[in-house]
Amino acid sequence: MGAEARNEFGMQSPVQMGLTVTNEYASSALADMAHAEPLERYEPRSDELRKLYREEGQAKRRMDARPGLWIAVTIYLLFSATDLLLIPDVALYTIMARFAVGVTALLTLEAQLRRGVATEWIDVTCAAAIIFGYVGWLSPAVTGADKESVSYYMVFGTIFMMSANLFFTFKFSLSIVTSSIILIILYIVNYFVPSALAYKMVFGTFYISCFTFTSYVNWKLNEERYNVFLNALEAKIQHKEATERGQALLSLSRTDPLTGLENRRAIDEKLRDYWSDWQRHGSVFVAILIDVDFFKRFNDYYGHQEGDRCLILVANALAEMIKQHNGSIGRYGGEEFIVLARMEKREQVAGLAEAIRSTVENLALPHQQRRDGTSVVTVSVGAAFTRPQTGAKLEKIIHEADRALYLAKAGGRNCTWLFDPNDPQSSDESENIAALLKIAIGQDLVSLVYQPIQNVASGRVEAVEALMRLKMLDGTSVPPSLFIPVAERTGAVLELGRWAIRTVCTELLADDHVRVVSVNVSPIQLKTPGFAASVATILSETGVAGSRLALEITEGLEMEMHSDILRCISDLKLLGVRVWLDDFGTGFAGLSWLRLIDFDTVKIDRSFLHDCGTPRGKAMLQDIIALVRNRGHKILVEGVETDEQLALIRDFDIDKIQGFHVGRPAPAANFRTKPATYKRTLSIVKSA
Repeated sequence: MGAEARNEFGMQSPVQMGLTVTNEYASSALADMAHAEPLERYEPRSDELRKLYREEGQAKRRMDARPGLWIAVTIYLLFSATDLLLIPDVALYTIMARFAVGVTALLTLEAQLRRGVATEWIDVTCAAAIIFGYVGWLSPAVTGADKESVSYYMVFGTIFMMSANLFFTFKFSLSIVTSSIILIILYIVNYFVPSALAYKMVFGTFYISCFTFTSYVNWKLNEERYNVFLNALEAKIQHKEATERGQALLSLSRTDPLTGLENRRAIDEKLRDYWSDWQRHGSVFVAILIDVDFFKRFNDYYGHQEGDRCLILVANALAEMIKQHNGSIGRYGGEEFIVLARMEKREQVAGLAEAIRSTVENLALPHQQRRDGTSVVTVSVGAAFTRPQTGAKLEKIIHEADRALYLAKAGGRNCTWLFDPNDPQSSDESENIAALLKIAIGQDLVSLVYQPIQNVASGRVEAVEALMRLKMLDGTSVPPSLFIPVAERTGAVLELGRWAIRTVCTELLADDHVRVVSVNVSPIQLKTPGFAASVATILSETGVAGSRLALEITEGLEMEMHSDILRCISDLKLLGVRVWLDDFGTGFAGLSWLRLIDFDTVKIDRSFLHDCGTPRGKAMLQDIIALVRNRGHKILVEGVETDEQLALIRDFDIDKIQGFHVGRPAPAANFRTKPATYKRTLSIVKSA
């Protein structure tokens, strides 16, 4: 952002600078994710991996210790049968030794597990059970009378060696120590047991072969377990990375890159959840739409970077406030936000809407280009909450909130509006009107009446104002105050406006029944590309000069002075079309419009004339007249209804007047006469 923004806002605060960084980071996050190099992974050292392997192995060894020892002791005791067959003379002693060692080992293990001793001590207990189990059986066995049977029976000692290496999952060092002790005992007994030298050599070789083979297999198994651990660790890391990347992508796909709030996709999903809970369980909730007032003007003047910063500050403030109400907030598009919250009472909804409005206003972000008497950034708020009449369609509540937001903006901005089904402007009746407007032209439901405008000096009808009327299919009239806002909100005013201009040209202007007809135009029409061209086409097709047509622009809050409107007005004046400023004094932008546009006529709102019963009101009207006259515009005063008011107008030397004292709105047929008979027409209209 250039110096312009800093000149307006002064030096950037740390918060603003932080927000800028956040904004830039968030905006490029998705692109960074798409083109990022693989995540840099921490590669642990070999000693760290070994330590981690041992720590994880401890849990497995601890878990396997109880069933392992119980199975080993059970098999150990079952070998009592072989004692009875091979060494019956000492079998009683060997069996007693087996039970003594087995029961002691199991009791010791259970006590250790109950007390939660370290895994290393549990391994030592199991290793000791193997050693003492072998010694406890061997000691009485070698005392048997049948030395030949004893010598062959000793071969079973290799089972204990294999148990140390293969049955239990000891650390390799503990397995080697245990199996080595068994091997040494085997050699000692083999040396002392009476037998031939060939026997000693054969079985000695067998013992060392068993030790070597089982130790090698144990070593390979430990290496394989370690490799399995590494592969599992690698898979776990990759799964974690994939999960984190997936979560990051999912979060980014559901997050607005500018503000960090949930985006429309995420808020729509949450809205469906809220709606489902309401449909199933009756959980009432509120939908609130928030629109930053005059944001386009803010962007145009301060620049898009400051516009982005404005949205970020507003979003952060609202997000912090919404947390207190356990609600959700998201960016719904452009400068619009949406809030969802569970609330049951209308008063709660109204309170939350007002809290949203005041939160933004209290930020006091400068906005000097508003032209409506406010110099800070504000928001308009429209709220709607579920009720039995909401219906079964999810879109209904958003539509109701949108209608409430429209009414809040039309009501002056920086205000809140709660959807009320009993309000004609926001109720379902407006939906019926919206549907009616779609067929109004084709079904001849719309028509024009004309109210005369008198030249005060000559007393002649100088022009007429076209006023639109609408009727229902059953002939019931719809007040303009009801259908005009709906037409503007739905965009139907564009087609109705073109129809009105064409109709006044064909009904009154083409055959020179009146000199000038004025038609009210909406800001929406002036903002629409091609509006001036469509007016030119109608004038050409009907053969009417542009100077015969006047377009009245209402001085209201909707009239933002951006380039599209100014360009359109300039194009209209090139066609010769007269441009009038309507209802001057009722808005905040009138002086700016007088400065920028050379209006042919300025219509002063009727309220100023009606207030002339007091000295202060009369002075106000005189000041307004002086202001407009100094700008060189012709003046038309609306609402002249009495002789006294007419006399006052003459005293003020006003150019033109309009009101019931001049004539009420009447059909075009009442004005189809030649210019020479205008005075007679005036008397007819006044008596109508």
